[in-house]
Amino acid sequence: MKILMVLTSHDKLGDTGRRTGFWLEEFAAPYYVFSDAGADVTLASPKGGQPPLDPRSDEPDSQTDATRRFRADEEAQAKLANTEKLANVSAGDFDTVFYPGGHGPMWDLPDNPDSIALLEGFLADDKPIAAVCHAPAALVNVRAQDGSYLVADRHVTGFADEEEAGVGLTDVVPFLLEDRLADRGAVYARSKAWGPHVEVDGRLVTGQNPASSTGTAERLLEMLRT
Repeated sequence: MKILMVLTSHDKLGDTGRRTGFWLEEFAAPYYVFSDAGADVTLASPKGGQPPLDPRSDEPDSQTDATRRFRADEEAQAKLANTEKLANVSAGDFDTVFYPGGHGPMWDLPDNPDSIALLEGFLADDKPIAAVCHAPAALVNVRAQDGSYLVADRHVTGFADEEEAGVGLTDVVPFLLEDRLADRGAVYARSKAWGPHVEVDGRLVTGQNPASSTGTAERLLEMLRT
């Protein structure tokens, strides 16, 4: 199995003066689900190199077994520090793609032409696509070959409006993900705030929040194995 993971390169949390980026758990947990299954994992980001880490995801109360494992894994850390540039990767070279979240993807992935072209390539090849938490933002402008939005009429999830309000960023993010997915015609579903929830619709797998990162990766892996 050849799996591509696409991380954000955006590090500014709107006009707050605070930093953002990818969420560590949402990268680390899927990374080890895939690598422990023997998959060949490639990491990419729009700018290449070291993607920015949301500092809040590195705080003590955000740590999980997967994040602690990553912090002790020099090989994985070196791999993360040298991500491929997104423009240099192709859907044809991989079996699937997984987008970890964090607030960063809300800014640099929805309109990124390289990301859109990549996802449309996976879609055209009928290969699975997965994204968790804020990363479904990368899907909102992706279109199928008939011109319809990828998420239209599909059951999807992502970071809920209630959860965005809970972290006090409703007026900071460029759009509310739950609302934008619905605007694109998606059938949005969720569990209680901060509870794990995964939606699978055809070859599309989405997870609601950090608690959903492992489940999203596991469902994607199941899809690859069938």
